[in-house]
Amino acid sequence: MTLEAGSKLGPYEILGQIGAGGMGEVYRAKDPRLSREVAIKVLPASFSQDADRLRRFEQEAKAAGVLNHPNITAVYDIGHSGDGAPYVVQELLEGETLRSELAGGRFSARKSIDFGTQIANGLAAAHDKGIVHRDLKPENVFVTKEGRLKILDFGLAKLTQTDGGSGPQTNLPTATAGTEPGVVMGTLGYMSPEQIKGKPADARSDIFSFGAILYEMLAGKRAFHADSAGETMAAILKEDPPDLSVTNQSISPGLERVVRHCIEKNPERRFQSAHDLAFDLEALSGTSGVAASTAAPVLRSRRLRALALAAAAAILVAGAAFWAGRRASVASKPGSAEPVRHGRLTFQRGNVLYARFAPDGQTVVYSAAWGDHPAEIFLARVGSPESRPLGIANANVLSISSRNELAILLKKTNLFGTVGTGTLARVPLAGGAPRQILEDVVMADWAPNGEDLAVLRRVGGVFQLEYPIGKTLLASPGVEVPRVSPDGATIAVVDHIEHGISLVDRSGAKRPLIRGWDYVDSLAWHPSGKEVWFAGTSEVYDQGIFAVDLSGHLRTISVTTDLEAIHDVAKNGDVLVEREINTREVLVGSEGEKAERSLSWLEQSNLGSLTEDGRTILFDEGAEGGGPKGSVYIRTTDGSTPVRLGDGQALDLSPDGKSALVRDFTSEPPRLLIVPTGTGEPRPLSFEGLDVRGGLFVPPDARRIIFHARHKDGSEGDYVADVGGGKPRKLASERITEGGALSADGKFLAALGQAGEPKRYPLDGGDPQPIPGLETGDIPIQWSADGDILYVTREGEIPRPVYRYSFATGKKSLWKEIVPADRTGLVRIEYVFVTRDGKHYAYSFNRVTASDLYVVKGWK
Repeated sequence: MTLEAGSKLGPYEILGQIGAGGMGEVYRAKDPRLSREVAIKVLPASFSQDADRLRRFEQEAKAAGVLNHPNITAVYDIGHSGDGAPYVVQELLEGETLRSELAGGRFSARKSIDFGTQIANGLAAAHDKGIVHRDLKPENVFVTKEGRLKILDFGLAKLTQTDGGSGPQTNLPTATAGTEPGVVMGTLGYMSPEQIKGKPADARSDIFSFGAILYEMLAGKRAFHADSAGETMAAILKEDPPDLSVTNQSISPGLERVVRHCIEKNPERRFQSAHDLAFDLEALSGTSGVAASTAAPVLRSRRLRALALAAAAAILVAGAAFWAGRRASVASKPGSAEPVRHGRLTFQRGNVLYARFAPDGQTVVYSAAWGDHPAEIFLARVGSPESRPLGIANANVLSISSRNELAILLKKTNLFGTVGTGTLARVPLAGGAPRQILEDVVMADWAPNGEDLAVLRRVGGVFQLEYPIGKTLLASPGVEVPRVSPDGATIAVVDHIEHGISLVDRSGAKRPLIRGWDYVDSLAWHPSGKEVWFAGTSEVYDQGIFAVDLSGHLRTISVTTDLEAIHDVAKNGDVLVEREINTREVLVGSEGEKAERSLSWLEQSNLGSLTEDGRTILFDEGAEGGGPKGSVYIRTTDGSTPVRLGDGQALDLSPDGKSALVRDFTSEPPRLLIVPTGTGEPRPLSFEGLDVRGGLFVPPDARRIIFHARHKDGSEGDYVADVGGGKPRKLASERITEGGALSADGKFLAALGQAGEPKRYPLDGGDPQPIPGLETGDIPIQWSADGDILYVTREGEIPRPVYRYSFATGKKSLWKEIVPADRTGLVRIEYVFVTRDGKHYAYSFNRVTASDLYVVKGWK
């Protein structure tokens, strides 16, 4: 039926028709009882005889009626006309549909993020009530004159939450659990692959449709659109739309990555929650839409300079964009009865180091290096923006016992970051003077009894795990972050030898829990003791927070676009996480100059080499600025504009500066390239069966290289090879862990052995020899031209010391302390390069430009 202006429908006065569609006719009307205008959707009487259409219409009204969210159209009433036609009364909106807005072409990144965040928030509210839209498209999104987005038409929504579910209860009946097999519902072009196949659609199906809409807003054209319905469905099932960067160069990789994660073909690989999706979009909203460098830093495991770096060194933010396009998320249960909420806890500029919940679950104790000041311990309360210092300066908090006693680290060698060693002390949370316990400690964690401590100590070149103090369970160059299980029987550690997480029992037996990851940053036990939660990324799993049970089964907690570190999980399930934005910078200095010069280019400048005359550096750019495969540059130290040599990771410059050794990520596994710094074509170097991780040219003529590689079986080793071809020769039976100083004649390499002992390795064969007068952990970085002086440094200290060691006298003396003038957010000083004559040096360091603690509620 068609209603005339002035007619009545129940208590409502019809003012005129607004439009009509497959689900009914829409009228503008007035509600005289509340003196407001409303929109009324009426299902034609002839259609009301269709049981399925009637069911869908009533379901729309009931589904939308339980929702109360600013990004969802409000439903006020439901009724039937005199001839039996049902109607639903909704808020009257002024504006136009998103489809009309899209007629003007693509949106800016900023506008797309704003609109996308609003839609995602609306979906999250619906999904929390167990409601899935199943027909999300631009026609079903309304843009008000004020710029607020409203999701329309839950005509295809289904109710999945039973009356016994958690959260707000309704008296609505529970609909069928899923679409019957073979029945395709939704709108072609925005339907998910599972809808195309006639399979049940859950919240992740809406996320796919959302991704198609977000793509269209950014690209100005549909993600999936062909000449026929069959071709469009085939595209949804089998094809990926063109890269957004092709159609819109202002799109940051972080934003494109969010879109790609929404439109994964496999729902297991999409965002598992609209809350997480909204949160990641909000994280991007504070940046400009033009290739924002800090919007979503991506990760790769700590890069190798020449040979293997110490496995125990902290994994840093850099360019995991190398793998971002082909990673997938582990499945977790879509939707949650409790909405996920993120409450920010810290608001200052600097670097959060460690944070722990007190036993009450509402008090948080954390250490941070705010501004240009070294670490201090602070106390905060959940829900409050204020923090107060505990009066313990130059200290890091490590753990809080069940008896409210702090384990802290004093006199640390690095008071601005998490690496380094110090003196372990105990102090009551209520106050008092710290009581010193043990030196050379890296980390510590209380056992649940509140008496015993598990500690990780630096002993020579290895990390010694003791539990309790004095009982050594494990000695390894590659473990960190020990956390004691809730039952006190097991310690979980980040294991860089296994590239994952291992469990160590009280007898000292170590068992890998996960292995083969690119990056594991932090971990915490779930209070149930059944899972370890951790932050990480790999070639298979996208960057995020994960849970692994004691059998090694993985599931995703949250997929992120910013670096997240997990600090602690409270007994009530609240989670302390840290969201970081990092940069890597390069500084150079010369003899006689008072100030160092910045040679940083974009946001992740990774130093690879300094020529012997100190006039040129080789570096690469990771993260967004470097692009998906990284970018390699050379730059003169006078500050001239860098010259881009190509894609990849910068490793070394030849002694004459005419060639660069580059790790190329376009092949699998990655290979080495010799790239001319002038004219000429790159020359690949391939070594069958070896995944090459880093390398150096051997002086004086660069006809040979030294490189570190991993075998298919997971073992690692160091090799010498001719660049002209031939089978590489293993350098030594033991694995080199760090360093890479080559003598000027190319006969010897000085580096750290497996136990962290400085050694001199003959390149032409023979056993390595210890270097007398050097201590375990003294890392060789350069050899003088005459062969007598070896420059060495030590890992994890700020300022970072550089020493001159004389082979003639067997003694070392401090040459220079390396530290940037601005220490705000300083995490660690990474790679230090010195010329053979000691007149020039360069170094790169990692700085946190944003480090904020959040308390997350609702993660399951």
